[in-house]
Amino acid sequence: MNSEPMFQDPKNWYVVYTKALWEKKFSKQLEQRKIEHYCPLNKVERQWSDRKKIIDQPLFKSYVFVRVREAEQVAIQQIRGFTSFVFWLKKPAIVRDEEIDTIKRFMMEHRGIKLEKLPINVNDRVKILGGSFMSREGNILEIKSKTVKVLLPTLGYTLVVEVGNTNVELLSTSKNLLTI
Repeated sequence: MNSEPMFQDPKNWYVVYTKALWEKKFSKQLEQRKIEHYCPLNKVERQWSDRKKIIDQPLFKSYVFVRVREAEQVAIQQIRGFTSFVFWLKKPAIVRDEEIDTIKRFMMEHRGIKLEKLPINVNDRVKILGGSFMSREGNILEIKSKTVKVLLPTLGYTLVVEVGNTNVELLSTSKNLLTI
């Protein structure tokens, strides 16, 4: 009997960069291999010359999230359609569980979502008082009328969320105010 305890590295969410238009095919292969994954699908209306149709379109182009141990990454690389892992500081980037949960919750509550790729900027820190992001704190990139852009920094994307101005509480400001 082995007296050494067996240690396994924890499962983490990683971002896989797939071949163009391979998100669904890659997800299907992960499903067949019983590998935990998430490919957020956005319901979008498409117009053809003779009809309109609602289709499921991947929210993140060429990205699929996988939840595996570090040691299992080699198996992911062998799957057809794999291009690379998304790296941060020379290692595959780890996405926090709460960010995946936020995306899942957001996808259940909204349709026709628009993604905007933006550079990460430091702005005012707020707490959201109502809606699906209630009690969440984050950096607000922009406020126009009722639209608040909430940053998910690990992914480098923003999701556009409709939040009433009265549902946002300012926690700190990024501007240096001079009082005399």
